[in-house]
Amino acid sequence: MRSLPSIIHLDMDAFFAAVEQAAKPSLRGKPVIVGGLGGRGVVSTASYEARRFGVHSAMPMAQARRLCPNAAFLSGRFEAYRQTSEIVMGLLRELSPLVQPLSLDEAFVDLEAGPYGPALLEADHETGERLVLALAEDLRADIHRLTGLTGSVGAAGSKLMAKIASEQAKPDGLVMIEPGQERAVLGPMPVRALPGIGPATEQVLRRAGLNTVADLAEAGEAELVQLAGRAHGAGIFQMSIGLDERPVIADQDAKSVSVEDTYEVDLADRERVLREVEALAGRCVRRLRAAGRSGRTVVLKVRRFDFSTLTRSETLGGPTDDETVITATARRLAEQVDITGGVRLLGVGVAQLADYTQEDLFAQALREEAAEHAEAAAEAEEAEEPEAVVVRRWMPGQDVRHEEFGPGWVQGSGVGRVTVRFETPWSERGRVRTFAVDDPALEPSRPLPLRRDEGTDAAPGAGDGPAEGA
Repeated sequence: MRSLPSIIHLDMDAFFAAVEQAAKPSLRGKPVIVGGLGGRGVVSTASYEARRFGVHSAMPMAQARRLCPNAAFLSGRFEAYRQTSEIVMGLLRELSPLVQPLSLDEAFVDLEAGPYGPALLEADHETGERLVLALAEDLRADIHRLTGLTGSVGAAGSKLMAKIASEQAKPDGLVMIEPGQERAVLGPMPVRALPGIGPATEQVLRRAGLNTVADLAEAGEAELVQLAGRAHGAGIFQMSIGLDERPVIADQDAKSVSVEDTYEVDLADRERVLREVEALAGRCVRRLRAAGRSGRTVVLKVRRFDFSTLTRSETLGGPTDDETVITATARRLAEQVDITGGVRLLGVGVAQLADYTQEDLFAQALREEAAEHAEAAAEAEEAEEPEAVVVRRWMPGQDVRHEEFGPGWVQGSGVGRVTVRFETPWSERGRVRTFAVDDPALEPSRPLPLRRDEGTDAAPGAGDGPAEGA
C-alpha cells in the first residue's frame, strides 16, 4: 500500500447526457435522458436534473417517461461521445503513461509513473498530498476548459479507495482519502460498495448477518471463504480491511465483455430462461457500448443444477454492437441447451472485440427501417400492388444539416414530418422548424465539436433570432 494518495480515479458526470447538454444549448439545465427509445429500451444515462425525479441508469425507458415526462428523450450519438472521450483521455495521458480506461468516461491514473513522479517520491507527506490535489484540480479545470463538461476525481493510495473517493466526490468534486484512513471510510458502507460483490453474493452475506464492510472485516477471512469460496472470500476480506495491491494497467485491452446472474431458485422453465438470456444480452450490449467496443463472437454460459458449466458460442460475420443481433444469437444458443434439472447461473458475453466502428444508433435504426420497407415492398410486389416507398427515419437527438438553415438536431418526428432545432454548441438557443421527412435539403451530419475552434464561423441560421416552438 502506498504512503501517498498518488492513484486517481476520474469519472465524468452523467457523461452521455452531459455531452448532449453541452452540444444543445436549449437543453442546458433541463432533464435529459439518453437510451433506447423503443418499447423495451432502457436508460443509458440521465442528467442530474432528471435524476431528481428518480430516473437512473438501467431503468426501463417506459418507467423513466412516467417519472419525468417533460424530459428530452434522446437516442445515443456514440461518435460524439468518442470524440469527447479522446480529449479527456489525452489529458490523463499527459499526467502519466499509466492510464487504465474502464469505459469512455472513466479511468485510473498512476501519478507516480508520470512526469510528477520524482517530485512525489521526494516530497514529504504534506507536500506530496498538496501536489496530488493541485494536479487533480488542474485536470478538472482542463477538462471543463476543453469540453465544457465536469468530472469527479478521487485520490487515494489504491484503486479501490480512489474509486470510492470519486463516488463521494460526485458531482463535480474532488475527494482525497489519506492512506491509513481506509477502514474508517469503508466500515459504515454497505457490502455492495466493494467491487465484485453483486446481488447474489450480497444475499449470501446478508443471510449470514453481514451488512456493512465493517461486518466483513470483523467476520474474518475464514468465514468469508466459507461463505463465498476460497478466492472470492479471500479477496472480499482483503478489500474489507482496505488492502488493494492491484496496479494501474495502461490501456488494458479486455478480451471480452460479459454479464452473468446467479439465481436463488434454479430456473426450469425454458421460456423464463430465454427471457433472462434476452435481458442479459441487453445488459452486455450496454456495457459493450460504454467501453466503445464491438465484437464478433457471442458466448452463452450456463451453469446447471449439478454445478456443471456449459458454454456455447457463435461467431458472426463481422464485429457488431447491435442489440438485436446479439440478443437473437444468444437466444438461439440458449435454445440448443438442455436445461433438464434446472439452471442456476446464466451469462452472456461478446468476445473477439474490436474498436467501436459502427455508425450512430440512428444509422442502425435507418438500416432496420430500410430492411422493413424492403420486405414490405417485396410482399407488395408479390401481391401485384404498387411498390412500397422507403421513408427516411429521424431519431431524437440526431445531428442534421439543412441547406438553408445549417446545422441542428432532431427534436422529434412522426406523421411524415420531422422537427429540427437549429443551434450549435457555441450558439444561443436556436429556432425550431418542421419539414417533410423526405425533404431533400435535410441530411444527417457528423457531430460538431463541443468547443469552437478559433476562426470557426457559426453556421448560417444557427441561433439566429428568438426561439420558436419551445
